[in-house]
Amino acid sequence: MLLVDVARASADVAASSSRLAKTARLGELLRHAAAEDADAVAVVVSWLSGELTQRQIGVGWAALRSLPAPALEPRLTVDEVEALFTEIGTTAGKGSQARRADLLGRLFAAATDVEQTFLRKLLGGELRQGALVGVMADAVAAAAGLPAAGVRRAAMLGGDLPAVAAAAMTGGQEALEQFTLRVGKPVGPMLAQTATGVGDALQRLGGAAVFEAKLDGARVQIHRAGESVSIFTRSLDDVTARLPEVVDATLALPVDALIADAEAIALKPDGRPHRFQVTASRFGRRGGAGPGDQRLSVFFFDLLHVDGADLLDRPAHERSAALAAIVPGHQRVDRLVTSDPDEAQRFLDATLAAGHEGVMAKSADAPYEAGRRGAGWLKVKPVHTLDLVVLAVEWGSGRRTGKLSNIHLGARDPATGDWQMLGKTFKGMTDEMLDWQTQRFLELADGAAPAATSGTSPTDGYVVRVRPEQVVEIAYDGIQTSTRYPAGMALRFARVLRYRDDKTAAEADTVDTVRAHYDRST
Repeated sequence: MLLVDVARASADVAASSSRLAKTARLGELLRHAAAEDADAVAVVVSWLSGELTQRQIGVGWAALRSLPAPALEPRLTVDEVEALFTEIGTTAGKGSQARRADLLGRLFAAATDVEQTFLRKLLGGELRQGALVGVMADAVAAAAGLPAAGVRRAAMLGGDLPAVAAAAMTGGQEALEQFTLRVGKPVGPMLAQTATGVGDALQRLGGAAVFEAKLDGARVQIHRAGESVSIFTRSLDDVTARLPEVVDATLALPVDALIADAEAIALKPDGRPHRFQVTASRFGRRGGAGPGDQRLSVFFFDLLHVDGADLLDRPAHERSAALAAIVPGHQRVDRLVTSDPDEAQRFLDATLAAGHEGVMAKSADAPYEAGRRGAGWLKVKPVHTLDLVVLAVEWGSGRRTGKLSNIHLGARDPATGDWQMLGKTFKGMTDEMLDWQTQRFLELADGAAPAATSGTSPTDGYVVRVRPEQVVEIAYDGIQTSTRYPAGMALRFARVLRYRDDKTAAEADTVDTVRAHYDRST
């Protein structure tokens, strides 16, 4: 199968805003792949979901800044490119950097313009064409002529959509049924929708709910088979060797086999959480905790399997009872079952006062919807906002090509008068907002030529510097320490709420205000 077929399909999907159109185009490509080369199906699904099958091959944006002229005629096959990716990823030792650069240069020299664009975005992690897991699962189902729900469930239980796609395209329903819950094999975690408050959550869940403390730690999925423990992140990466204390806590439980949902978190001596970065640093370290590292505590909140019994399809109250039977109370998240909004609000207030993120509201009767953002789980968190000023904007890609999209957010330092950058975001922008801000920021461009990113940020477009005049209201989940920005702070999960034409830049929040928010969360 030719790479150009995949690249063209990717471009078509990126240009469409219709989920049905995306699904149809991807299904067409998968049928073509299965007919020409069944082994290519899994690779194509992985690529169009934005992932290399090798996960990482050591190629970053710096290596993609200078590329050879594109080839005139397509000749690269999916198999050839996949083999090159593997060779690049496994090249090590003396001279490996030059060897990787040579292989990468050969690959791009053989690629046409549309193929180069696809490869650059795939390797740079910028393949935002809307072919995420949900759309891709629907496309696999359409291509294989199978129910979408069955494909999604198999993908979540197998933890590997490309493998499920290959099985579905070659073995049909019988092959899908081989993907079951297995200890040691991570599954897609159940995700939550958002509620505006505890009252909204109670109403949506039928008047009663289980409220659980939402800790600001790192979610982990824990598997145990006898004396063997495996720990996986939310993205299903194996981090067992980095969390020996979580392994020890799991081995202390009176079971032989389990699959559990839990939160790993760094706590201060008084029981309040450290900043999220303290927890996150442990996940970035290989080989377990160092002598100066903060140990992590683990809090269990759901049970998917115990001693040979699958609990996925059991109601939440049964899973909770099974969890309580094996995990001591001090290692389970705090919870409250109530239909009283005042009682629920007091629980939320107490959780926030203890330094945590908010609460989860859950239906007592809901099954565990692996890999789904189920209606049975709702997250309730306070919304933090700041009025910041736009310092620059990046040209968009994919569906946002030709529009100014990712905005650089800043606040003025009263001590120096300088603008300090605090992060970027393209989240929360509607199509109407993108149209408006493209015109607005071109008007605010400072007259200088657009500045290339020069590898400082992952984008294949340009940064347009603008006069610091436009105020924007930003919601964010937290503020973390940052060595990247001079202010030493960066926003977590920033998203646009609205543009504030009623405020001038002089009325926006300052660096001092942001630092005060940061200090209050300590």
